[in-house]
Amino acid sequence: MTQEHQGDPAQPGGPDGPGGPRGWSARRKGVWSRVRLTSLRLRLVVVFGLVALTAAVSASGIAYWLNREAVLTRAQDAVLRDFEQEMRYRAGALPEHPTQDELQHTAGQMANSSQRFGVLLVSRNADGQAVYGSSGGLGGFALSDVPASLREAVDKEQKVTSANEYAYHLYWQRITDGDTPYLVAGTRVIGGGPTGYLLKSLEPEAKDLDSLAWSLGIATALALIGSALLAQALATTVLKPVHRLGVAARHLGEGRLDTRLRVSGTDELADLSRTFNSAAEALEKRVADMAGREQASRRFVADMSHELRTPLTAITAVTEVLEEELEFESGSIDPMIEPAVRLVVSETRRLNDLVENLMEVTRFDAGTARLVLDDVDVADQITACIDARAWLDAVDLDAERGIHARLDPRRLDVILANLIGNALKHGGSPVRVSVTRADDAVVIRVRDHGPGIPQDVLPHVFDRFYKASASRPRSEGSGLGLSIALENAHIHGGEITAANSPEGGAVFTLRLPQDTSPPTEDDDDAGPGSPDDAKGQPG
Repeated sequence: MTQEHQGDPAQPGGPDGPGGPRGWSARRKGVWSRVRLTSLRLRLVVVFGLVALTAAVSASGIAYWLNREAVLTRAQDAVLRDFEQEMRYRAGALPEHPTQDELQHTAGQMANSSQRFGVLLVSRNADGQAVYGSSGGLGGFALSDVPASLREAVDKEQKVTSANEYAYHLYWQRITDGDTPYLVAGTRVIGGGPTGYLLKSLEPEAKDLDSLAWSLGIATALALIGSALLAQALATTVLKPVHRLGVAARHLGEGRLDTRLRVSGTDELADLSRTFNSAAEALEKRVADMAGREQASRRFVADMSHELRTPLTAITAVTEVLEEELEFESGSIDPMIEPAVRLVVSETRRLNDLVENLMEVTRFDAGTARLVLDDVDVADQITACIDARAWLDAVDLDAERGIHARLDPRRLDVILANLIGNALKHGGSPVRVSVTRADDAVVIRVRDHGPGIPQDVLPHVFDRFYKASASRPRSEGSGLGLSIALENAHIHGGEITAANSPEGGAVFTLRLPQDTSPPTEDDDDAGPGSPDDAKGQPG
């Protein structure tokens, strides 16, 4: 049983306590789970919903509280005013020591007032015994129904002063019995007389307040739903341009540089769309310029290499004749110019290799390099590569026959010639070549017994025209061999890595898929592989 207590000299009223029915907003408990919100639309709807919910609950709570106070205070004031009048005129007319019948009759008359409340009168008869009169008879309103604190306040005599004219005052309290709220009040007749108590049910007012709470709760729910719909509409309006911007940015990232956004309006999103269009236009122009320059550069290298092949063919024929003359002991070449002739022969061969490598690099850059696939026994292919270049004495082959792969034999030969030739030239004999299987791939390792590759050179061994030592700028290698080998591995879907072995020497690892797909026709410009392709070195 909850209670509210208030003392007031001469007049009912004052602030009420925490009792009474509780509204929907006071009973509602929210249980939130931690949810990670990743969608901007969802976050916007949630924020709108929270703002609307906070505003609606606050407004509903304030409205409920104000109406509750107004309803309860109005009902309470009317009851207390009527009770006070009844006590003054009816209870005050009783004799100083009334009988129980007189108290019972007066209590019944008081209860028949316009407010219809229960009345309990307490007094003492001529013998000094306590007598009671209740409007509900013996089973009606009893003294035990009155809170002890209220009885003590009613029976306590106040000191009469200039500020306090009466020794006794009217006191009231709100209590709850079960689910029904009641108003209990009591006072004594001034000047001697019975003590009176009233009991008034506030159930009609509580029902009105419950109806008000339900109405406010429904209004809050409708406000929440409306805010969610409004947030959804707003999110659609705001996020549609953002979605379009995201799609356009994705298309731009995929290479569709002609992507543009339709611009409408003068707001911030329209400015963002204009900025995106300007950036996309500038990017398209710059990429087009760069592509044009790159295409022109590739065309220049290709044309230059092609044009050099004709004079180089003639020069190569002449240098072959000079080289044959140098090989005969009774040659007709003057010993004084023999070193110059040998230099011309060597540099002509180097220039011819450089032109061939440049043409191969141009094919890779232009995307015209194609594969001609065949079922290859890897061990036989390595043996043929080594035998064609007379490296049998310097290379130790550890490869069992029967390891087959679908590869381009010519391009595999180019890769092997570069890796083995590089190991022989810059590493040290013997060079060990091993072949193993790994899942659906063939792994070929080429290891030498030289000093290894310096750590600062390792990241650059496959770079074009990279020389490991600046003191050897005129080495026989063109600096393109390893880069061409790597490109040939990539076109197969494979990879080449370089490292230093813990036992000493460098290790190049070639990994190729056993089934390279899809097979394509080789381009007409792809020339035959040459042993000289092995001359592209990192140093």
